[in-house]
Amino acid sequence: MLDLLPHLGTWRPAAPGQRCAVATVVGAAGSVPRPVGTSMLVSETGEVLGSLSGGCVEGAVVEAALEALRDGRSRREFFGYSPEDAFAAGLTCGGGLEIHVEPLGAGPGRLWLDSLAGLAGRHPAGGAALIRRVDAGGGGAVVVPDPAAFQVLESAELAALLGTGGSAGAGRVLLAAAAQLEPLLRGGRTGLVRIAPAGDCQPEPVSLLVESRLPAARLLIFGANDFGAALLPAAKLLGFHVTVCDARPAFAQQDRFSAADEVATAWPHRYLADQARGGRTDARTVICVLTHDPKFDVPLLQAALGLDVAYVGAMGSRRSHRARIDALRQAGVADGDLARLHSPIGLDLGAVTPEEVAVSITAELVASRSKAAGLAQGSVSLKDVSGPIHHYAPSHHDSSHHDSGHHASSHHDSSAGMPEPQEAQWT
Repeated sequence: MLDLLPHLGTWRPAAPGQRCAVATVVGAAGSVPRPVGTSMLVSETGEVLGSLSGGCVEGAVVEAALEALRDGRSRREFFGYSPEDAFAAGLTCGGGLEIHVEPLGAGPGRLWLDSLAGLAGRHPAGGAALIRRVDAGGGGAVVVPDPAAFQVLESAELAALLGTGGSAGAGRVLLAAAAQLEPLLRGGRTGLVRIAPAGDCQPEPVSLLVESRLPAARLLIFGANDFGAALLPAAKLLGFHVTVCDARPAFAQQDRFSAADEVATAWPHRYLADQARGGRTDARTVICVLTHDPKFDVPLLQAALGLDVAYVGAMGSRRSHRARIDALRQAGVADGDLARLHSPIGLDLGAVTPEEVAVSITAELVASRSKAAGLAQGSVSLKDVSGPIHHYAPSHHDSSHHDSGHHASSHHDSSAGMPEPQEAQWT
């Protein structure tokens, strides 16, 4: 649902206040196009915002949504592959999707389109979260404007969503909810959790779908050059908050870097140290050193490798990499920290032009992020491997759930055993 918020303001049915239903993937098995949490809005006139499968089952989902609007009741639908009925709505990829369909604003506690429109103003820059009840026994949602600070035990709205109603088991239920929901909220993840009910009047577990988005992670580009200019739009496409930093005003202040969220004219290592002291770097921060100049690179990398960040990469040839490693060792950087350095930066795609190099770098960022989540282990062509195409990290809360994951590949060094070029900017 949160992925639809940036487009809600321009979706025509939202303006006149048409009744709408939301269809959401709450279960996935096998090879499926989109993970758990993917949503699609359907208006009472049949207009659609979003997609669940790329076209395989959308028609049938629209019909289910219109039926939910007619009778005001939520429902679940399952779509799988049926070789016996070639004309049945199903997934040609062979997987299965369980879809929860719920009318918006159809009763007390329901999520209203106006609430989503208000939340859209906070996403993605400020972070936002939704907790929705998607089991057969209930419905409704809780809007969470600040997921990093949300306290389950202090939320009367969540207690109402769970239906504890002051029962004897209410405290136990809320503690169980806090243990499962708060890590998802603070981690900016999507997950389906099941919580045992408070009493015998509700024998089935309560199912809650959590969607949480934190403020955009930062990507710091050091080097206002052709490679930095090419990486800037590619990083923005991945949703990063991008900063370009260069010590030379004539380079940093060029118009081609105006799309950056921030442009800093400062010595790179001093700027990074200031940002770290100010609490503006964290475990999701990405640092790309594209200056390719030892007087900038060495002190900057020494500072970067001392921080708890997601990724540190540096551009340069094999020869400059070796010289850089020697200089960093002499500066006292431990081998364990040096092992975190991605240098030469990027996946081995045979990239040459700045634009190709940007693809190589962003591919490595996706692969590194997915590898950290226990996913991608090797960057090879899909045609050369077997097994599932789509990789989603399984939730430890629910074995049927898949976190919003990242299709990724890992590093295959095709240059192994080949003679090294005498000197090249990108090897």
